[in-house]
Amino acid sequence: MLLENVDYAALLRELLSGLFVNRSPLAYVRTYGCQGNVSDGERLQGMLEQAGFGFAQAPEEADFVLLNTCAVREHAQVRVFGNVGALKPIKAKKKDMRIAVCGCMVQQEGVAKELCETFPFVDLVFGTHALPRLPQMLYELYSRGKRIIDVANHNGTISEGLPQKRDSSFRAWLPISYGCDNFCTYCVVPHVRGRERSREPGAVLEEAKRLVADGYKDITLLGQNVNSYGKGLEQKTDFPSLLRQINAIEGDFRIRFMTSHPKDCSAELLYAMRDCRKSARHLHLPVQSGNNQILAAMNRRYTREDYLRIAELAKELMPELTLTSDIIVGFPGETDAQFRDTLDLVRRVEYGALFTFIYSPRVGTPAAALPDPIPREKKVARLKELCRLQEDITQRRNAELVGKSLRVLVEGERGEGLLTGRLESNAVVEFEGNKELIGQFAFVEITKGERLVLKAQLCGC
Repeated sequence: MLLENVDYAALLRELLSGLFVNRSPLAYVRTYGCQGNVSDGERLQGMLEQAGFGFAQAPEEADFVLLNTCAVREHAQVRVFGNVGALKPIKAKKKDMRIAVCGCMVQQEGVAKELCETFPFVDLVFGTHALPRLPQMLYELYSRGKRIIDVANHNGTISEGLPQKRDSSFRAWLPISYGCDNFCTYCVVPHVRGRERSREPGAVLEEAKRLVADGYKDITLLGQNVNSYGKGLEQKTDFPSLLRQINAIEGDFRIRFMTSHPKDCSAELLYAMRDCRKSARHLHLPVQSGNNQILAAMNRRYTREDYLRIAELAKELMPELTLTSDIIVGFPGETDAQFRDTLDLVRRVEYGALFTFIYSPRVGTPAAALPDPIPREKKVARLKELCRLQEDITQRRNAELVGKSLRVLVEGERGEGLLTGRLESNAVVEFEGNKELIGQFAFVEITKGERLVLKAQLCGC
């Protein structure tokens, strides 16, 4: 039985030191899905490091394998099951290896049971709500050797102060809220992440200050719906206020945020973005569909006209702003005419980029019970048409940047002497330069605007 107020990380570290003599145990952590999952993965890594684990680059090298899963689309779940299956022969050779599967996928109803029945060699299965208790569960697993399953719903809590092992030294994820109250009919997130909970503004600001002090240049505020930040807190606050407070922190850094739900994207937020020069001129605003009937069936709680008004005001206040979005093609019952409305909206908004998906039914969501007479082939054809339209828009917009000098955060190398970076718009740029620039801001002049990437050269602006 797990006890409260016990330093399980210390107990686990001591236990592991006796099991792995003269070396540290190695963990392999693989995360699937969204930025929120990546942030969770960094906390999982932090707890493992605190407990004495080092890290392996491949599961074959590891003593403990942890797969942190996604549940947004069926394809992600199928891929995880395939990757879990691929661990069987590895564990057959390494009898002492321990395998864990966690995250959104296993928090879904019935999935943990299916996973355990299909893969009896998996030792630990836990959902999103059990994440802070990883050291406790591992202590029990290593001390007793019995499989542990924890997919209970412990909704309503936020665990502050968890250690983190971040994947980057200059780009950081900063969660400001967890869970979701929107219950879009196609989405499983509220069922696996729980109801919306906001972190206290003081905790968010303190973490932001630490990140800036540690040299982070690109900080992304995370939440399923950052626009409704502050809901349920005793201290009256909202997201525009939080954005302004983070912007006021001294230092040279850039603020991003996602995801921003259109129904809560207020004029106050757009004015705050305009006023906050550290706020990137990039707004990811998922529309999902350009047709009002489909939006209503999705329970999005805004109309096409509402969305276009937001986009128009955002561009009026910030002419240099780049809008990006998510769109679902082939929602149950979507007609050709309704799909054409989506194409028309894309032409009107002129997004910098789109993240497009074919509708994927999720067990337990209302949309999964809807009749869906649309053939798969038609959905694929629609997706291709939408992607072609966006590719044309992106290429034209990129061509308009040629000759402009823009600030870029240098992020990495792509071949000898070739660097990559990211503009405020979130567009990727390639240019020649010294790798010592990685993690720093620089100015580049755009020399060629291609569809997927911008070519540039360093300039002395």
